[in-house]
Amino acid sequence: MKRATNQHTIRPSAFRVRGAVLAAGLGASVVLGAGTAFASSGTAAAAPLAASTTADSVAQQAAAQAKAADAAKKTAAKKASDAKKKAEDKKKAAKKNAASWKAPVKKYKLTASYGTGGARWAAKHSGQDFAVPIGTTVTAAHTGTVVKAGPNGAGDGPAYGNAVVIKHSNGKYSQYAHLSKVNVKIGEKVKTGEKIALSGNTGNSSGPHLHFEIRTTPNYGSALNPAAFLRSVHVSI
Repeated sequence: MKRATNQHTIRPSAFRVRGAVLAAGLGASVVLGAGTAFASSGTAAAAPLAASTTADSVAQQAAAQAKAADAAKKTAAKKASDAKKKAEDKKKAAKKNAASWKAPVKKYKLTASYGTGGARWAAKHSGQDFAVPIGTTVTAAHTGTVVKAGPNGAGDGPAYGNAVVIKHSNGKYSQYAHLSKVNVKIGEKVKTGEKIALSGNTGNSSGPHLHFEIRTTPNYGSALNPAAFLRSVHVSI
């Protein structure tokens, strides 16, 4: 009877031990599974965060590049605008200069030039000749005051025929000779392009034309090259 009792006693103990082992294994599995799940969840959360950070960085870089490109574009546009304005100002200044001086006649043909030698002059030619028909309107080459006007070269001698001399603000004088008619008087103020006379063939002249001089004084003997002077004030003839 004792042995049977002992066997019944031992078996339940074995079952209990086995159950404890199984329970322990199950617990470990549960704990391990939870850990694995936690680790898996952490990795999944980290991936979107990293992607979000990279996207933000790329967006910021793109925005910075766009801003720099825009600034460069504005700078280039300003430089182009400044260059255009400078060119326009230069053109306006040249136009203004050209408007302040003009050729004394229109529709002409250039004949004898400054410095030309010939039997008609005691010395070399002192002006520029503009071949035009008698009666062509002669205008002031620049604003100024009439200081000589009349026959006998307006005091410079019969070779010039009827003549006019105008004093200008830059200290130069313009002379117009061989005129058929004088339309101004000494002391009269005239403007650029204003009618002062009619061309002719008076004095020592081989044909109808206007003799034009630029001088440093109102008198004969102080002439400069008139074509070169007109070019210097942006008037081409």
